[in-house]
Amino acid sequence: MGKRLIECVPNISEGRDTNLIDEIVASARAIDGCHVLGVEPDQDYNRTVITLAGEPEPVMAGAIALIEHSVRVLDMRTHSGEHPRLGVVDVCPFVPLKGVSMDECSQMARDVVAHLAESTGAPMFLYGGAATHPERELLSTLRKDQYEGLEARLSGQEHRHSEFTQYPDAGATQWNDVAARAGGITVGSRPILVAYNVNVEEKDARVSKKIGSLVRSSGRLLKSSNGTSVRVKGMLPMVQGMGVTLEELNISQVSMNLRDVELCPLHMAFKACESLASDHDTRLLGSEIVGLVPLKAMLEAGAYFDPEAEDETDLVAGAIKGLGLNQLHSFDPSKGIIEWAIEKELME
Repeated sequence: MGKRLIECVPNISEGRDTNLIDEIVASARAIDGCHVLGVEPDQDYNRTVITLAGEPEPVMAGAIALIEHSVRVLDMRTHSGEHPRLGVVDVCPFVPLKGVSMDECSQMARDVVAHLAESTGAPMFLYGGAATHPERELLSTLRKDQYEGLEARLSGQEHRHSEFTQYPDAGATQWNDVAARAGGITVGSRPILVAYNVNVEEKDARVSKKIGSLVRSSGRLLKSSNGTSVRVKGMLPMVQGMGVTLEELNISQVSMNLRDVELCPLHMAFKACESLASDHDTRLLGSEIVGLVPLKAMLEAGAYFDPEAEDETDLVAGAIKGLGLNQLHSFDPSKGIIEWAIEKELME
């Protein structure tokens, strides 16, 4: 597997035009040593999650090529989808895997942003470990009001951002043609995050939205008739969540980011959603992992669902069955588990 490995997970705001997606992915694949481990488009979200991995230098070069090409061929002025987004590459995190520190990944993000601000002129934001202020650490904070609110932020019109989150870190700081087309591009560093979605048997996301507000760490903001409010924390630690409708499948989904799968394992998130769905007289239709997942997380879930399993293969099989990863989608562990996918890619 080599001595130094990182993962990079660009999310592009295009999930429907396969030709454009293939073209953008090809720009990263053309970089020698930048391995493309996964490409997962979603038509309802109109978003594609791309997973790159390898030694730091080629992965950085691949990310730069991918973002530059996205700025050239995508246009936020015509984009719509169920998932929140700020720009043509909504987020691009660098993740340490082996022999690389978080500080090094943060510096990679800063170097990439500096390069892209010069080469594209697009508004560039830093988040996570690379954030330039504590209020800029969360992607959800920087993305508040999404692309549609970016013009107001950059034009000095009324907006909901603080003085610490209003402007990009580099690139266009005023609304112009490049900003209108590219939107805001967010690059940063973070630990391994698992994008995990639980499917709910309903069409209108009524229950899914309730579940999302109950399980996410930030919980619910409760307001009284006199205007005062209090926030009640959610059930699960280090989890972001929301409910959305999936028109393509005629169901709904609780879409979650598990920001620390050691604090909130896959099986905990799944069972919490299952319990709440049952309370609202509906049921789950399995779940899906978007992008890749650490082997350890799958082994822990497998041990929960199949305590008798003895080896890694059986534990992973137990996790796939218990989480319903093949119920509406197809999960290939050789491609969906980070360690196995890297090993497979480097052997080919």
